[in-house]
Amino acid sequence: MGGVAGRQGTQTVKNMLWSLVVIALAAGVIYLFIPHNESKSSVKRVDYRVELLTARRAAAYPVAAPEGLAKAWKATSVRYNGAEQDSWHLGFLDPDEQYVAIEQSTAKPAAFIKRVTHDASRTKTTAEIGGRTWTRYEGPKYDALVTGEKGATTVVTGTASFGQLTKMAESLKMS
Repeated sequence: MGGVAGRQGTQTVKNMLWSLVVIALAAGVIYLFIPHNESKSSVKRVDYRVELLTARRAAAYPVAAPEGLAKAWKATSVRYNGAEQDSWHLGFLDPDEQYVAIEQSTAKPAAFIKRVTHDASRTKTTAEIGGRTWTRYEGPKYDALVTGEKGATTVVTGTASFGQLTKMAESLKMS
């Protein structure tokens, strides 16, 4: 009897191993055919068109928004607050997953710039970008490009490189 029981034990182990192989193959096939989110970020893209139209109707200055940026730029946050010095915010992730924000307000420039850039300091560097003169700010958390006109301050700021901040500033249409 010992021989039959030994064969049955070996057969049971073989059956379990074959079952495991079949299950692993089935799981692999399922994994291959189920769509995966290939983006690096789990941050969802937002549609800011309605808020932009509202801000452009209500604000006391020409509200800035990008036109013609590559689809790889992902809008992630938007808000307009007329009660808070007509403050406009539009946040993006650039193609390298770095943060870039457009900030505008009729608030006192020094305090506003300090707040939205997280204490970046003004440099002596300026650049003509998109027909406007922008001043470069550098900070421990965010860098920025800043311009002012028609009673409002516009700041393009974030963790992105100055090259990416410049691309955003170039794309801005103010109306």
